[in-house]
Amino acid sequence: MFFHIKELQYNAKPDKPDPVYAKKLQEILGGQFGEITVAMQYLFQGWNCRAEKKYRDMLLDIGTEELAHVEMLATMIAQLLDGAPVQHQEEAAQNPIIEAALGGINPQHVIVSGLGATPTDSAGYPWNSRYTIASGNLLADFRANLNAESQGRLQAVRLYESTTDHGVRDMLSFLIARDAMHQNQWMAAIEELEQTQNPVVPSTFPAEMQKQQVAYSFMNFSKGDESKQGRWAAGKSFDGESRFEYIENPEAMGQAPHLNPQPPYIHGTPTQH
Repeated sequence: MFFHIKELQYNAKPDKPDPVYAKKLQEILGGQFGEITVAMQYLFQGWNCRAEKKYRDMLLDIGTEELAHVEMLATMIAQLLDGAPVQHQEEAAQNPIIEAALGGINPQHVIVSGLGATPTDSAGYPWNSRYTIASGNLLADFRANLNAESQGRLQAVRLYESTTDHGVRDMLSFLIARDAMHQNQWMAAIEELEQTQNPVVPSTFPAEMQKQQVAYSFMNFSKGDESKQGRWAAGKSFDGESRFEYIENPEAMGQAPHLNPQPPYIHGTPTQH
């Protein structure tokens, strides 16, 4: 059950309208790594969680907070669009430079949403539930969450740098700080899980059922050998089960593929006899 209160988690009020920036802000609302994505990702991970109750509770805590961030961004976008169409049409009629710049406005903000935010990214692409990950394996999911927060924070910082609006920057500074906390949170949860299981996901698959001879080999499949200087090419493996080795010139281990001709009913390319 969810309850809504009228107050936002944090202020979301721009200094002045800016419909072009409203379009940019759509990315961290409805983009691949936007707030809608992480809200749905964390909530479904929580609702599906069969592990310890503390993980379910934590996921539902942060997923619900991300819904609050969705509301903050939607509110900010709506205010960035306030009074924009008439005002900018008048300015465009007087100034061809402004008219050219207005090409950056999302017309759907006027035509479809009536000066409101939409569940889309900055290019107008609709939000897609396939952006979300909820596999039932918490270690795999928490690593995906860490990536989502890393990408989301990176995009928020880039948006912060692309505006001088104090109100927008104030809201973004809050979201950027929360993204920092969430990255730390996922790293802490990942570390905790790795203390009780093998860090390779899934940890429950028997080692003897995988090709052990290639399980710890870094293969040089590009020109140059600089990659052998990395931690991944020598020394003890992170799962503690073996040691990394560097293969300078990896050899093909499979057969040369040969496919049988297509049957007549497929009507493929006729074979030459």
